[in-house]
Amino acid sequence: MKAIGDIQKNSVLEETLAPVSRIDLIKYAGASGDFNPIHTIDEEAVNAGLPGVIAHGMWTMGNLAKLFTPYYENGFIQDYKIRFAGMVFLKDVITLRATLLERDQHTLHFKVEAVNQNNKEVIKGNVTFTLYDEDKE
Repeated sequence: MKAIGDIQKNSVLEETLAPVSRIDLIKYAGASGDFNPIHTIDEEAVNAGLPGVIAHGMWTMGNLAKLFTPYYENGFIQDYKIRFAGMVFLKDVITLRATLLERDQHTLHFKVEAVNQNNKEVIKGNVTFTLYDEDKE
């Protein structure tokens, strides 16, 4: 794997997740404390006017941040701003992407997005990844 500090402008980090499962959302509910039943119970989601169970927005956002996990020895996410652009349903296949827009010596600016299997954006935003100053180590 290429070091994040070596990637060039317009390079893309990408990962496709396994289809969203109910157990993913149940585990996330337990970990996050967000037990809103629209995320786990079909009848409750329909009663709320939804076509079915939807994933927690923060579940999707957290998965998107995983694109940077392999690089935490090199730096850290300094800023993470997203907008929820669509809902994620059970069995959706989500592709996560981060495209390097610009960089300077220690800062990488990415456009990030998550799209479903129909290429519909469900999250969009920006990440600023700051590299550790190796001269100070």
